[in-house]
Amino acid sequence: MNISIIAIGTELLIGQVIDTNSGDIARRFAPHGWRVNDVQVVDDDAYQITRAIDRAFESSDVVITTGGLGPTKDDITKTTLCGYFGGEMREDPSVLENIKRVFAGRGLTLNALTSLQAVVPTSCKVIQNTVGTAPIMWFEKDGKVLVSMPGVPFETREMLDSAVLPALLDSYKSEINIEHRCVLVTGYTESLLAMTISDWEDSLPPYLHLAYLPKPGLVRLRIDGMHHDKNFLKEEIDKRHAELCDMLGDHVLCKSDTPIEALLIEELRSRNLTIATAESCTGGNIAHLITSVAGCSDSFNGSVVAYSNQVKEHLLGVSRATIEKCGAVSEEVVSEMVEGACKAIGTDCAIATSGIAGPGGATPGKPVGTVCIGIKTPAGTYSQTYHFAGSRERVIERASMTAIIKAIEYIRSNS
Repeated sequence: MNISIIAIGTELLIGQVIDTNSGDIARRFAPHGWRVNDVQVVDDDAYQITRAIDRAFESSDVVITTGGLGPTKDDITKTTLCGYFGGEMREDPSVLENIKRVFAGRGLTLNALTSLQAVVPTSCKVIQNTVGTAPIMWFEKDGKVLVSMPGVPFETREMLDSAVLPALLDSYKSEINIEHRCVLVTGYTESLLAMTISDWEDSLPPYLHLAYLPKPGLVRLRIDGMHHDKNFLKEEIDKRHAELCDMLGDHVLCKSDTPIEALLIEELRSRNLTIATAESCTGGNIAHLITSVAGCSDSFNGSVVAYSNQVKEHLLGVSRATIEKCGAVSEEVVSEMVEGACKAIGTDCAIATSGIAGPGGATPGKPVGTVCIGIKTPAGTYSQTYHFAGSRERVIERASMTAIIKAIEYIRSNS
């Protein structure tokens, strides 16, 4: 089944807002064998919206639009769709009641402008928005479907999962089975990894495809499979997945698409260990990643953002003599930081970072992008210096990811 996505909103075209809805939609339909043919981003303009719909229906059976359903004058998606599919604009009592319910639940008073969201084309079937005020509208024409959804990302995700995806899957039965397997690989650049597994990749049958998805500190390999025989496909993709993992050996960080911060928590929990972070250049980003994992409190005790030397000394017990001799950005300092974090916070393990994220701050021998990472486990303390290229944000991201990956590797190697 082919699907097209149209993201509507001037704010998307001027870079004020990033379109995350299209990715959320694609990720939800891909496992069911639905192919996204194209994604169009268009202005809040009736002509542009109409042209985009025409283009989408040329290649797809289903079109999903997001955005332009608010109550303000620039939200013209509803009236444009009414002109495209016919009918007239009328207030839908059930939509109005839903809007009142949402406002009451938020302790707000409904105003006349928001009430306009209850006015919808008579040519659509309404799906009530259980988490917002703009209704989902389902249009059909010449055997094809257009579903108009709100632009608010959490509303789009919730309504896709609870209503739109089930309804579309029920309307369009697919006989193609889809399977995916992932491997997270460290210690390779994308190009070197491709060279290493080139012969294996060339041996894949036509119903299997390998995708390279590089991320900071690792490369994610995804095997995609499509076949009408579900059992055959599962056996084949599992066999190839096992071959790939065996071939890459110790370079395999994970045999699934588990986020590395969740993987760290799994490794700690399975060993009944706890961890803390002591962060300078990453400014708490590692702690942020770890605490995004549900249930992390079993293993994560806390963090110290030790940006200044005084905080490193007073809260983490880093020796002033070490800082003066080696510099704050040094393997010696991060080694003392992880030791101090374990003592101060009471954990078995710790991660520490100290570096120069830029754009300023470089010193002779320590250019922008220099980051020292320290890891402490019950077996010992480890430290290493890295050099990351890119913007300040990129250096922080790469340092954070690398620190978590190294923590996983050291925890495993000392089990």
